[in-house]
Amino acid sequence: MIISVSRRTDIPTYYSEWFFNRLHEGYVLVRNPMNIHQVSKITLNPDVVDGIVFWTKNPTPMLDKLDQLNDYTYYFQFTLNAYGRDVETGVPSKNNVIIPAFQKLSDKIGPERVIWRYDPIFISKIYTIDYHLHYFEQLAKRLSPYTKKCTISFLDFYRNTQKNIAGLNIEPFTPEIQERIAENLAAIARSYGLKMDTCAEGIDLQKNGIDHARCIDDRLFSRLLNCPLKARKDKNQRLECNCIESLDIGAYNTCRNGCKYCYANFSQKSVAANSEKHNPQSPLLFGTISNEDKITERIMHSCVDRQIQFKL
Repeated sequence: MIISVSRRTDIPTYYSEWFFNRLHEGYVLVRNPMNIHQVSKITLNPDVVDGIVFWTKNPTPMLDKLDQLNDYTYYFQFTLNAYGRDVETGVPSKNNVIIPAFQKLSDKIGPERVIWRYDPIFISKIYTIDYHLHYFEQLAKRLSPYTKKCTISFLDFYRNTQKNIAGLNIEPFTPEIQERIAENLAAIARSYGLKMDTCAEGIDLQKNGIDHARCIDDRLFSRLLNCPLKARKDKNQRLECNCIESLDIGAYNTCRNGCKYCYANFSQKSVAANSEKHNPQSPLLFGTISNEDKITERIMHSCVDRQIQFKL
């Protein structure tokens, strides 16, 4: 089984101590976001955890602890955009903190295991198409020795984000505008030796050399593990998503990056309240188990086909 850490929050940035404590304890408790009193107990034993996908905007708190992951196969989805503090209010300086962290992470684990995400893309009077193209190239120039590809997506408008993004004066997309942006970004990426794909986008951009991504990717894990995975497409994700099945151990309304476009936070008030309930020693990301909660142990199986190994 693949563990996702996490689409719902930035665990490497804010909760890495908790995560490593969970690895040492060998399990984690995760509430069902649709029914908070349903709690899953998920084993983190390397025998059944085939791989881990980390999602982050700043892995700095983890960089000196990566040796604790030696028993696991993993890679990072690393979001690094060109937006300022008006959009990503809690993300530190890109030049002074985030880009050096990207480079240091790649030096430690290799460029194939650090996937650059430039997403979500939106346009406004400040963040124009020309702005994106200019700053994407500046980033590509500095990141290209440290990654193999870049994944892009366009902003989706969720009901819970409408209030947060209202002040950004975002302009509507048409398929023609999306294709124009993607075509130009892909050309820049190619000029720096980077592949490009899209995350959960319905638009077909293959004529521009842009594939549909699998952000939780059985192909990449198969290469890293040197044997194939018997994995299925995740039916719990959007139709356009090509990710394989995984278990997410995060929680909504806990990320303090403050990104105004984020679908995982309903309000900053909820984030602050939940962050106050975080205990690095707890099996839950925040809060405690109550008498109303029902804990069910998830049945975990390895998806690795160990009867087949690739020739190196």
